[in-house]
Amino acid sequence: MIDQLSVFLPNKKGTLSTVAGALSDAGINMHVLVIADTAEYGIVRIVCDTPHAAARALSDAGLRATTTPVYAVRVPNTPGGLTQLLAYCEEKGLNIEYGYCFLLGEEGAIDVLKIDASAEDVLEAGGFEMVEPEEIYRVDEA
Repeated sequence: MIDQLSVFLPNKKGTLSTVAGALSDAGINMHVLVIADTAEYGIVRIVCDTPHAAARALSDAGLRATTTPVYAVRVPNTPGGLTQLLAYCEEKGLNIEYGYCFLLGEEGAIDVLKIDASAEDVLEAGGFEMVEPEEIYRVDEA
């Protein structure tokens, strides 16, 4: 599992810039940024260096931020790579709350999934490779 940073923001001009600025000021590098929004608020999900330190920096800036454990699963960067993973999850009865994908160099695609904490053994039994935190970001002390 990796730790993802989740930031809850009012849907107003400038709030995303505040997030980026606070992380930049703290010397934290973002690797992935995904935004889900409604008319009133947004949830920004970030994979970044030192996610626990990032949550503290954002909290210090007056923002609501938490870390959430999620699975980062390596799949081939080919048509059907994600389909195989999702079909397997469905077959095994795993409920995916949300997910997003990104590329990690030439190594293939990484699918980030919020699933029940007991899913790792099930995914590995299906031949899926988990991505370790240190492959994506600096592991901080908590």
